[in-house]
Amino acid sequence: MIRYAVVGAGWISQEAFMPGVAQSGNSTIAAIVTGDLEKGAKLAAFHNVPQVVAYEDYDALLASDTIDAVYIALPNSMHADYAIRAARAGKHIMVEKPLAVSEAEAQAMIAAARDAGVYLMTAYRLHNEPATLAVLDHIAKGDIGTPLIYQSVFSFQMGAGNHRLKAAHWGGPLQDVGVYCVNAARHIFGEEPIEATATLTQPADDPRFGEIEASIAATLRFPSGGLAQFVASFGAADVDSYRVVGSKGDLELDPAFKFDCAMKLRLRRDGVTTQTTFPQIDHFGAQVAYFSDCITTKTPPEADGEEGLADMRALIAIETAARTGQPQPIQTPPRPRHPTPDMVRMIPVTAHRLLL
Repeated sequence: MIRYAVVGAGWISQEAFMPGVAQSGNSTIAAIVTGDLEKGAKLAAFHNVPQVVAYEDYDALLASDTIDAVYIALPNSMHADYAIRAARAGKHIMVEKPLAVSEAEAQAMIAAARDAGVYLMTAYRLHNEPATLAVLDHIAKGDIGTPLIYQSVFSFQMGAGNHRLKAAHWGGPLQDVGVYCVNAARHIFGEEPIEATATLTQPADDPRFGEIEASIAATLRFPSGGLAQFVASFGAADVDSYRVVGSKGDLELDPAFKFDCAMKLRLRRDGVTTQTTFPQIDHFGAQVAYFSDCITTKTPPEADGEEGLADMRALIAIETAARTGQPQPIQTPPRPRHPTPDMVRMIPVTAHRLLL
């Protein structure tokens, strides 16, 4: 069993990661690191976690022999600090998206993990989910011909007071949900974008958006001629889907990104439409099972720090384009790896969770 410390016991840890670990079959939670020890104690009792520590005791936990890896689910501005400290202590690291708040921070995280000989994985749970991999498999087989156009919407109503609405944490819909749209497009086209254009809306009459945009619309241009367009929003109804139009057909995944429902794929070619509903799996259990397998077999994870950095470069370019009104170049080396079917982990869902 790979022993994890959960760093940040907020909603995503409570709703998804901690329940998923118990489903993984090869991982366990050995510690919770939190600023609320009372809440941490309740979660620890519910999930049978042996220790709860405060943030000021994080380094002591890292120095102990009670954990093998950390899962960092803190505000974006805190990712680099806690990841680098874990790497220097010889612990493997899984970090929620986006990887960091600047390219310099991401590079420092990657270097720290490399120098320490530990794995840094960006938490792209969809890389271990069957519908997402089926889309990539259809494209690889030429089932829609050459992919040419990608369109996506990922939106929901963000509650007031959430840290994702704070500019100091590099919050916003682009970073929180737009990253899914960017990541899907990069792997669908199998290459890195070279230019971004974008526009945003920031309504003056909604206090949630005093620091960040409500919605952002972006277009990414790819070397082979592919175009990816998407809208990410914290101020619209729940929608998460994408469509890929190729030279000979098209496909649509709806829902496409969320983890609490089954994915549905529609494929159309030559006047024939087929629809597939995939089994609902535990996305977080799948990604932790995959990462623990990587640790055990000493196999670098596909969604490594460089994968997170590739998306960050696109996010930064999109953000700059939206603020300046000018197209922005993106310079990212080609990725040597993409998600493959052997990365799928069919982990069953669970109802065993505690939300505080």
